[in-house]
Amino acid sequence: MELRVGTFNLASGRDGVGRSGDAASLAAALADVDADVLAVQEVDVGQPRSGGVDQPAAVAAALGAAEWRFAAAVAGTPSPFRSWTPVDPPVLRGSWETLAGPHYGIALVSRVPVRHWSVLALGAGRARLPLQAPDPRTGKTRWWWFPDEPRLAIAAELDGCTVIATHLSFAPHTALRQLVRLRRWAGTLPGPVLLAGDLNLVGPVPARVFGGQRLVSEPTYPAAAPRVQFDHVLGPATVHATRPEVRPLAIGDHRLATVTVTTP
Repeated sequence: MELRVGTFNLASGRDGVGRSGDAASLAAALADVDADVLAVQEVDVGQPRSGGVDQPAAVAAALGAAEWRFAAAVAGTPSPFRSWTPVDPPVLRGSWETLAGPHYGIALVSRVPVRHWSVLALGAGRARLPLQAPDPRTGKTRWWWFPDEPRLAIAAELDGCTVIATHLSFAPHTALRQLVRLRRWAGTLPGPVLLAGDLNLVGPVPARVFGGQRLVSEPTYPAAAPRVQFDHVLGPATVHATRPEVRPLAIGDHRLATVTVTTP
């Protein structure tokens, strides 16, 4: 089986200067993306900051993917004020379902038929991430300490392999613990198992911990001038990888990473 597998941090559809576009601009940014299966992180549904766009549905439409699932990490809008609510236990939402109110999480879209979907809760760390963002009271940009949101993974069992999509914690020690949990989970799924996502871990480290090989080896972050690789596609030694590619899109603060994988 040959698949083009990729991962992309959507950053809620924001462009290089922080503006979020509508569904049409999102579709235009993804128009030439060639991926049979794409893991997508930082995905908005019904968020005022991104124009209320149903982003998982828009991404799937842009890729011509008939199958997709979205898993919300939080209900509400991520902010330093902890005004959001964790979605626990996590629930997979498909194209035929609607969500009430704003949500934020991850998605996995597929052009090929999916035999079975599943979701795994990975928990949240206690660390806080310093980020610059506008103060809603004054409009001035300032530093905020953002709490870690719950992390999730979505698995799509295909004919011949399983693809897991995830977005791990920004705190490296928490991300490593979550990756160990993913390795255990992968051992229960039909193989070979591929892991795609923003792992927030650099270079060869994720492959060593997950117990696989690094199928894409190129810096992905920040998008304008990448210095580190946070975005990975990992797989066992039994798969053959060709045409790895990392490139910027008109949206997102990470680069898109894709690779063609041939499974036994």
